[in-house]
Amino acid sequence: MTEVLTIGRVGVDIYPLQIGVSLREVETFGKYLGGSPSNVAVAASRLGRRAAVITRTGADPFGAFIHDALRSYGVDDQYVSEVEGLPTPVTFCEIRPPEDFPLYFYRFPKAPDLEIYPEELDLAAIRDAGLFWATVTGLSQDPSRSAHFAAWEARGRAPLTVLDLDYRPMFWSSAQAARDQVRKALQHVTVAVGNLDECEVATGTRKPYEAARALLDQGVELAIVKQGSGGVLGMTADETVEVPPVPVEVVNGLGAGDAFGGALCDGLLAGRSLERTLRFANAAGAIVAGRLACAPAMPTAKEVEAVLSGKAHA
Repeated sequence: MTEVLTIGRVGVDIYPLQIGVSLREVETFGKYLGGSPSNVAVAASRLGRRAAVITRTGADPFGAFIHDALRSYGVDDQYVSEVEGLPTPVTFCEIRPPEDFPLYFYRFPKAPDLEIYPEELDLAAIRDAGLFWATVTGLSQDPSRSAHFAAWEARGRAPLTVLDLDYRPMFWSSAQAARDQVRKALQHVTVAVGNLDECEVATGTRKPYEAARALLDQGVELAIVKQGSGGVLGMTADETVEVPPVPVEVVNGLGAGDAFGGALCDGLLAGRSLERTLRFANAAGAIVAGRLACAPAMPTAKEVEAVLSGKAHA
């Protein structure tokens, strides 16, 4: 059985190998697997979980690269299919630490990962997965939006049905359009996780406690609010936990959230305490923030434990 099954965005990240330099001047780049749900699957696999991703690529060399990359990270690619006539997306970013990492998405005329159709889903695999992870980006257009709701319907709000609030304004006509879809989606999931900006889109407030309570009021069992330098807040109906951030010299902050997500999957599947789960996820995210790439940077459990024990720096 698949332990972690994700659905949604995939692409190729083209990252400059020269840090602190404008794309206008960069001369050398690295090519990596990209797309938040795909990177979450990689992060979970690196921690020993059986992971798979549902997505689509172009019928092109970059699409073939995505299959190769997923397999190399131990992620099952059987649910990754091609779309004729649409190119595999690429994403460029500038590396300007510690907090400035502008992204430039090339997903035109339409990203293949938004061409996931409800009738093509393996609903039994979705229903049986130990944890099912989706992101808000997948709700931005049909048929992907309909496929997400069909998947949730099949899953029946089973435990460990996670929505990553992952709001990217360039994919939406307005924040209100995203909020409308998120509030519908929250009726189908048991866990919601996002940063302050994403929680504000979902709930209308960026105050961590208010946002977490608002998510619980929508019926989720666990709300997680990532606050950057303010640490992470986790809240259930019976428990509220706050954990501090892990100090790190940031190289590229873009993959930290995906590493956090993969480690969160691992902790939830293992049934660890909320505090332990959030501390572990925080450390995993910090490790990746201190590295250049996303997918290749995902840590092993041994690396995370070394940071938590003080035997290594993130």
